[in-house]
Amino acid sequence: MVIVTTLTFEVYRAMFAYGLHNYFLNLYNNASAMLYQNLIAYDRWRMILDGLVITLQITAGAAVLGIIIGLILTFMRLSGIRVLELFAQVYISVIRGTPVITQLLILNFTIFAGMRGVGVLVGIVGFGINSGAYVCEIIRAGILSVDKGQSEAGRSLGLSSRQTMSYIVMPQAIKNIIPTLANESIILFKETSIVGIIGVADITRVSQQIMSRTFNVTPMFVAAIIYFVIVAVMTFFLSRLEKKLRESDVR
Repeated sequence: MVIVTTLTFEVYRAMFAYGLHNYFLNLYNNASAMLYQNLIAYDRWRMILDGLVITLQITAGAAVLGIIIGLILTFMRLSGIRVLELFAQVYISVIRGTPVITQLLILNFTIFAGMRGVGVLVGIVGFGINSGAYVCEIIRAGILSVDKGQSEAGRSLGLSSRQTMSYIVMPQAIKNIIPTLANESIILFKETSIVGIIGVADITRVSQQIMSRTFNVTPMFVAAIIYFVIVAVMTFFLSRLEKKLRESDVR
């Protein structure tokens, strides 16, 4: 009786081990086939990589354009000239008060209407115009955060308004501006995911196209992982930068 029970147990254990082995083997084969179909076949990994390059191009171009527009708007708002101040205020109110996707569509179907192969340029201009309004407020807040006594001290030393701004105010304001500006770049990077609405083959758009062909959500998960990794790296360096700036303040 004991021998029969032991043999039965061994049989069941062997069957369980065999079934478990087949389960994980099938799971591995299915995962391999899914990854091959969604990433390897037809060089789809290259499509995703090309989409990432376009995303980074739009982000970098829009960030530079946004900083340029932001600086111009900031000096308009602080110029003391009523017309320039009013223009800057209206610009910021309109841009911040309307969705960026609406701005992209307006640009694409008005100024760039009928032009081919300009999707990336439309994205750079559109996101740059949008970012410029936020960058202006970031820079202006950084400048206004500097104590007025610093400007008065510069003027008492015989410096002009421009010299006071260049040599006294801005070096102090930059410490407050850079971290927030870097954070704006992270937000801008994520916002570019909507540029596919105007036909630009960014990483989100390409992942969506692959998903529509394979009927599998894997490409979108891959895009999400790529976004997360890049944002995590940018956040890490932003934290290090903020730490360095705090250390310099202590000194």
